[in-house]
Amino acid sequence: MRLNKSEIPPKRKSQTWWAVVLGLWLVSGLGATEPKTMVFFGDSLTAGYGLESSDEAFPALIQERLRVTGQPWRVVNAGLSGETTAGGLRRLDWILKQPADIFVLELGGNDGLRGISPESSRANLQAMITRIRERYPDVKLVLAGMQMPANMGPDYTRQFAAMYPDLARENHLTLIPFLLEGVGGVPRLNQADGIHPNAEGHSKVAETVWSVIKVLL
Repeated sequence: MRLNKSEIPPKRKSQTWWAVVLGLWLVSGLGATEPKTMVFFGDSLTAGYGLESSDEAFPALIQERLRVTGQPWRVVNAGLSGETTAGGLRRLDWILKQPADIFVLELGGNDGLRGISPESSRANLQAMITRIRERYPDVKLVLAGMQMPANMGPDYTRQFAAMYPDLARENHLTLIPFLLEGVGGVPRLNQADGIHPNAEGHSKVAETVWSVIKVLL
């Protein structure tokens, strides 16, 4: 004998209700947009050295720009003050334990200030580029270019500046030509050391970075 709707036993009604709830949860879960991850891997410039809060550093300002524009991205600030390209290469595997959809590589400045040969810095950057792509073949890789002050000598500054566009061209990377464009050498945009941007300087750096990465989102 068939049961009509009013005759469904209480236990079966409960099972039916939970099946409906589970189905709705699965459907809503499938429709939800998982946030993508943007990693900023760099030195004190990325870390926000000398600022009152890391929220003033340019990666945090990029995160805020993404939030305001309603784009589901999670920004990871993997900056470490004093980091060199050699140190970054040693640290990279730990950073790559998390997924990355856009990876911004900002290293080399400390190499230049220490007079490390551009050939050595270039080899380290290339090794990092290769390793990142091996781990995440579909990642969008962005290389942040740096320049050295003239007192490092014309030959050194020329070789150093050239390695970033060369690497970008050879590896088909997106290039930020000069991370500190409009900030480097401008006293009011830098801290007392003349090297690290202040909060206003980081705001300008964020604009420079945003102008490049927005087309990758």
